[in-house]
Amino acid sequence: MKLADNTQMNSAMDDKVVLITGAARRIGAAIARELHACGARVLIHYQSSQQEAEALMAELNGQREDSAACLQADLRDVDSLATLAQKVGERWGRLDGLVNNASSFYPTPLGEISEQDWFDLTGSNLKAPLFLSQSLAPMLRESAGAIVNIVDIHAQRSLANHALYVAAKAGLASLTKGLARDLAPAVRVNAVAPGTILWPAHDVPDAQRQQALLARIPLARCGEAREIAQVVRFLLSAEASYVTGQILAVDGGASLI
Repeated sequence: MKLADNTQMNSAMDDKVVLITGAARRIGAAIARELHACGARVLIHYQSSQQEAEALMAELNGQREDSAACLQADLRDVDSLATLAQKVGERWGRLDGLVNNASSFYPTPLGEISEQDWFDLTGSNLKAPLFLSQSLAPMLRESAGAIVNIVDIHAQRSLANHALYVAAKAGLASLTKGLARDLAPAVRVNAVAPGTILWPAHDVPDAQRQQALLARIPLARCGEAREIAQVVRFLLSAEASYVTGQILAVDGGASLI
C-alpha cells in the first residue's frame, strides 16, 4: 500500500466533502481530523454526543473556516437517514466520501439477548450503512466518490458473548462486497477491519488482562485510532483508485493467529 508523503497528504483531498458517522469521539473523531488535515471538508455525524461533536467542529473550523459541520441523526431510523442524506446535500452541495463508522458494541450473552439488542446492534452496524449508502449513492455517483465501512476482525473470528455484534459486522463485511459490485464503476466501496485499537469504553480490562490480550498480537501493542484513520484516508483517496470490494485488516497481525 502506497502512503502519501506529508506534502501530498496536505492537499490529497482538497475540496472533497466526506460524511463520517459516529464522528464525535474515538476512532470517528480521529478519521475526521485525518481527512480534514488532508484538505477535506468534513460532516461530523453524531447521535447523542452533541457536546463532543460541536467541540470537534469548532476545533476544525478554527484551523480552516467553513470546513466542518455537525449533523445529528439516529441512524437506526430509516426516516432519520433520509433526512440526514438531504441535509448532507444541502450543506455543501456535493459528497465525495462516506465513512460508515458509527457502531454500538457491547456483550450479549446467549440467553440474555433481547429484541432491543437486535434493533440496536444490527441497526447501527448493518442497517444504517445499507440505507445510508443507498440514500447517498446518487451524490456519490455524481462525484465518482467512495465508501469506507468500518468492520471488525471479529466479523471472521468468534468473540465470546458477542454473537449478535459479530453477526452484524459479518453482515457489513458482506454488504461491502455487494455494494462494491452494485455501485461500480462509479463508486468504490471498501472496508477497514480494526483489531485492538481502543479498549471498550464500557468495559476497560485491568492491566493484567490487557497484557494477556496484547501478548497474543504479533506486533505486541494496541493500535492507535490514527492508524485506522490513515488507512481510511488512503481508501478514500485517488491513491486507491483501483481498489474496491476489499476488507483491509489493521490489527497488528492478530488475524494471523
